[in-house]
Amino acid sequence: MSEQKSKVLIVDDTDLNIDILVDALGDRYDLFTALDGESALAMVKMNFPDIILLDVVMPGMSGYDVCAKLKANPATADIPVIFLTAMTDINDKARGFELGAVDYMVKPFAILEVQARLDVHLSLLNARKALRRQNEILEVKVKERTQELSITQSVIIEAMASLAETRDQETGDHVQRTRLYVHLLAVQLASHPRFGDYLVLLEPDELGKAATLHDIGKVGVPDNILLKPAKLTPEEFEEMKKHTVYGHNILHRLTRRLPNNNFLCLADEIAWSHHEKWNGLGYPRGLKGDEIPIPGRLMAIADVYDALISARPYKKAMSDEEARDFIVSQAGLHFDPDVVSAFTDLTDMFRFVASQLKDGALDEEVFE
Repeated sequence: MSEQKSKVLIVDDTDLNIDILVDALGDRYDLFTALDGESALAMVKMNFPDIILLDVVMPGMSGYDVCAKLKANPATADIPVIFLTAMTDINDKARGFELGAVDYMVKPFAILEVQARLDVHLSLLNARKALRRQNEILEVKVKERTQELSITQSVIIEAMASLAETRDQETGDHVQRTRLYVHLLAVQLASHPRFGDYLVLLEPDELGKAATLHDIGKVGVPDNILLKPAKLTPEEFEEMKKHTVYGHNILHRLTRRLPNNNFLCLADEIAWSHHEKWNGLGYPRGLKGDEIPIPGRLMAIADVYDALISARPYKKAMSDEEARDFIVSQAGLHFDPDVVSAFTDLTDMFRFVASQLKDGALDEEVFE
């Protein structure tokens, strides 16, 4: 298969000049011609050239005008333009280059020089095209790799979360519901003056995924406590509370290995702080108010809400209205009041997630 010739548009109002160029260049390039600026612009639309040899002084529209119009149009701005003109003044040359021409040749011209300059600029053009194609290929590969890493991350997250689920069968749907609750709260609070500067730097989906690891520390809680089908004794509850520390220890070790991994840092914050209370009476560190990391504050409401509406062997499930009223009553005590306000605005969405994720999976397109 023969190599495709480069397309060259020759624009000149003198037939003799065109004939000379066509005779000399016809074997090397695929040539098109125009006798004036208007015809040249029409020709460009019909048969997109690789490069243009352009006269300056022509009837009607000048070559400068043609070049200006080509460069003003994003579709034609990258076509190399070589002025081929009898105008020899240095100011004329300067104007040509200012308009975006890649070269400026003076008549009378030498055919060998025209060929040489065409070849040089076409080589540069082809190199730019090759670089552009390479960049496009790299962009596709980067997107594919990013998607692959995202999928891998999701699989690892699910695997880690399932560690707790295998110990406590009630954990599975709870994890998925609370992930979506946290996602909803993050979106709702993104424009809030107290939270916007922090949440604008995060993807709500990433925060939601990090929330799935909030109970990872339960892997360290003894079975007789974790699986007890009755209310825990005070001593047993003290042991259960340690799951926040166990989770922190697991995730903090990982963050030391990957200190710049934002996801692991979020997951660590959530696991360690989601049982802290706004009034300082939570655990494990007794943090108070704004000392509690924002992800932990969001997770606190998501976790408590889901626990309230879920039945356990030792308690009945609350209705959605009862759970809502309880959380509102804890504004400023257990929960950040502004996060409670966001929760009340999202009551219908929380109820929807809870109803859809009882026994099966939720179609999450509604959150995208």
